[in-house]
Amino acid sequence: MPDDPRAKWDARYRDADAAEAAPARVLMDFAHLLPERGEALDVACGLGGNARFLAQKGLQVTAWDISAVAIQRLRAATDGLALQAGVRDLVREPPPANRFDVIVVSRYLERSLAPHLTAALKPGGLLFYQTYTRERVSEAGPGRDAFRLAPNELLALFPDLRVVAYREEGRLGRLDRGFRDEAMLVAVKPLGACRT
Repeated sequence: MPDDPRAKWDARYRDADAAEAAPARVLMDFAHLLPERGEALDVACGLGGNARFLAQKGLQVTAWDISAVAIQRLRAATDGLALQAGVRDLVREPPPANRFDVIVVSRYLERSLAPHLTAALKPGGLLFYQTYTRERVSEAGPGRDAFRLAPNELLALFPDLRVVAYREEGRLGRLDRGFRDEAMLVAVKPLGACRT
């Protein structure tokens, strides 16, 4: 794949199977925590499985990705849902402060965005995050450790949020069972927090 991130992800999503647009497990496992209404952000949304799921739950959804191909495919699959999809490089243009009730990030890691994601949550807002870890059982996910989490790193990236749920099984126990190769976090921004 090309070195240019836009071209790399455009090439990947051009041929991607629509089945890749399933919601992340962290979102499915903890969907009962979602508010009945509010604004949600799907970061690095890809084909939009999380975005569509959130919109189906009644949230007003913003979905951003660096890939114009992914966004075009997502827009074609919105089926009239309350979902606004756009091309955006979040490293260059982070989300605005105190705007979202829910933020979802799945299988994407840009450490420098963590404080911006915390700031983008409204007080009481929820972060659902799931991505690859260095301790893995399979070869799924990125080949470079720079794009994988160290043990407990996901917790450390969001120190101003209160942890609601965390899961990272690594290589413990029976490796053919459980939640492997990834970590998941659900966290809430404290009600008194108003950092920008």
